[in-house]
Amino acid sequence: MNKNQRTKNQSRRRFLGNSAALAAASMIPFNYAFTNPSETEAGKKLDSNFGGVSIGTITYSWRSMPGGLENIVKYCKECGISSIELMSGDLETFLGAPENPMTAIFKSMAPPPPPKPGEKPAPRRRPEFTEEQKAQIEKYNQQMTTFRVDVDMNKVAAARKLLDDAGIKAHIVKFSPSRWADEEIEYAFKVAKAMGARGVSEEISEAAAKKLAPFAEKHGMYVVFHQHMQFAETEGFSYDPYIAVSPAIMFNFDSGHFWGSTGIHPNEILKKYHERIFSIHIKDKTGPDAEVPNTNQVWGQGQMPLEDVLLLIKKEKWPIYCDIELEYEIKPWSDAVHEVKTCVNYARQILM
Repeated sequence: MNKNQRTKNQSRRRFLGNSAALAAASMIPFNYAFTNPSETEAGKKLDSNFGGVSIGTITYSWRSMPGGLENIVKYCKECGISSIELMSGDLETFLGAPENPMTAIFKSMAPPPPPKPGEKPAPRRRPEFTEEQKAQIEKYNQQMTTFRVDVDMNKVAAARKLLDDAGIKAHIVKFSPSRWADEEIEYAFKVAKAMGARGVSEEISEAAAKKLAPFAEKHGMYVVFHQHMQFAETEGFSYDPYIAVSPAIMFNFDSGHFWGSTGIHPNEILKKYHERIFSIHIKDKTGPDAEVPNTNQVWGQGQMPLEDVLLLIKKEKWPIYCDIELEYEIKPWSDAVHEVKTCVNYARQILM
């Protein structure tokens, strides 16, 4: 057994060894069980920085829960989280965006079959729209452009205050705006900056890098690119061409997708590119050579070297946001808030 595996197993034993205490505490009201101490002390706010490492979540982790910015704040409080990558949908709803007719259309469709272990989820099939639906979508797109161009910045200030009052910071807003018109991209960076974020995130592509970098530079912000399986699936894939485009380009390194698809230790990327990695997504997965390869797992049950990753960031004191991305199957007796809270406690035990 190598040192990394031995250390990881020891960490899992420490964590799982407390399972009886965790189970007992789950019957205690939340105000007494696993509440961040700073939240319960008068005059203090949430603080999920453990040992100098910021542990947060992308709010996509709560996609199975009722949405809305107020609910995001509630979930952060329940999990003891003070740092988030904020999905734009909840923010724009708070700001008064029109309702997307696609939501109702997709809800009416049968879901795709669940993926087999190690396979990507099947893309949701686009329906054949009726003429009425096409008209609704066209109207919505026009309304969204108008809404974004004419956004009420007082509402943005109210959204920022809602987070600030709870001690929550959105370090990124995930607008994914590379296909938007220029005036809407302006809106994305303006609103994200007003929310106190340092970056706008998008899925990685060379076209998006070239389009969004000038807007990031103009606003004194970052465009932060997220990757999936590109390191494994795209021959010669590297961050280097993106770095060459602009100093305003940073990366949201998905350490779980990287490990699950390549089997290469994520610390290799962190050591090489830490100055350009703004945040990482953390999760547990099996590796590409496992019997059930590249599959999301409950933390501590996969092969992803989570402890190595977090301890390296702690040791080097790199200012990298570490965001939980909850993607494993949630059992019927649990929910996404409970599972994220468990992940927070797992990370805290490693770092404290």
